[in-house]
Amino acid sequence: MTSMTRQYSAAANQARNAVEKTADLWTEGARTVTGRLPGLPQVDLVPAVDRYFDLVQRTVDINRRLAIRWAEAAGTLSGVVREKAGSAGDAVREKAEAAGEIARGQAEQAELAAREQAARAEQAEKELARRARQAEREQAVKAGQAAREQATKADQADKTLARQTRQAEREHGRRAHERARARYEGLPKAELSDLLAQRDLPKTGNIDELIERLVEADNR
Repeated sequence: MTSMTRQYSAAANQARNAVEKTADLWTEGARTVTGRLPGLPQVDLVPAVDRYFDLVQRTVDINRRLAIRWAEAAGTLSGVVREKAGSAGDAVREKAEAAGEIARGQAEQAELAAREQAARAEQAEKELARRARQAEREQAVKAGQAAREQATKADQADKTLARQTRQAEREHGRRAHERARARYEGLPKAELSDLLAQRDLPKTGNIDELIERLVEADNR
């Protein structure tokens, strides 16, 4: 039973109870008066009965009008309720569709973000590989340059060592030559000539030439 039906039933019951209570009071009053005054003359009850049914008729009319109003109110409220229910259903459907659109939009955004992230990761990987290759090439160039510089330094060191060796050899030869000449330094030319004659060497030339000829003969 709806709230509207309960309200109409309660109003109808109250009206019916009021009529019945009025009739009971009228009957009880008549009995009381008749009982207390038994010597009263006979009373015509037709007007009283007529008034009673008139009251009943008015009560019925009131109940009919109340019922009609309650029915109209119930119909109006039912329409409002139906309209509100329809509006609520439409609102729910609209919200559901909006939520679906939002969910699809978020899913599309998430998928787009994932693709962009994957593209950035791939690009970063390519960039990293490119930088690694570039670093390897630069490292190879530096290594080659360092090797060339090292080879150049080694060659320069070898040349320096060879030059120093030659200088040392020349210095050693010079000193050896000086030591060899020291044996003949200070000797007169006649004695130098005799030494050359003993070795079957020419005796012509000045003292330096004679000494050099003797030194060469000693080094053979």
